[in-house]
Amino acid sequence: MKNSNDFNINDFYFQHKIKTRFRDLDAFKHVNNATFLSYLEDARLLFFKRWSINFQEKSLIVASVKIDYINQVIHPSELTICQKISRIGKKSFDNLSVIFLEDKIICVATITIVCYDFISKKTIPVYEEIKKDFNL
Repeated sequence: MKNSNDFNINDFYFQHKIKTRFRDLDAFKHVNNATFLSYLEDARLLFFKRWSINFQEKSLIVASVKIDYINQVIHPSELTICQKISRIGKKSFDNLSVIFLEDKIICVATITIVCYDFISKKTIPVYEEIKKDFNL
């Protein structure tokens, strides 16, 4: 994987903009690190729409999240959340997410996601749509 400082906003085929909110601030008057999980989740749900996930027999479960916090964010700011598939396994894949403030990297996250069928209650092979996105 690249060094955290080597990512460029143009490396990503999915980009989602979000504005910070006053309620996102902590006692130090910067956006709280825990808030970035919510930002990533909002963008990830939009990213998943491209695959027609129905959250029943064709669903996805977050299995792991690793975040490296690089820079602080003050309010108000407009952030760009960039995502792409960085690894494909048999039943899981990694979603690489980088939050940018203009061209400055705020944080880098690797989110491991498992394909799951809630009706049969078991993991299933990675969907073809996801495999196609891996090649972008």
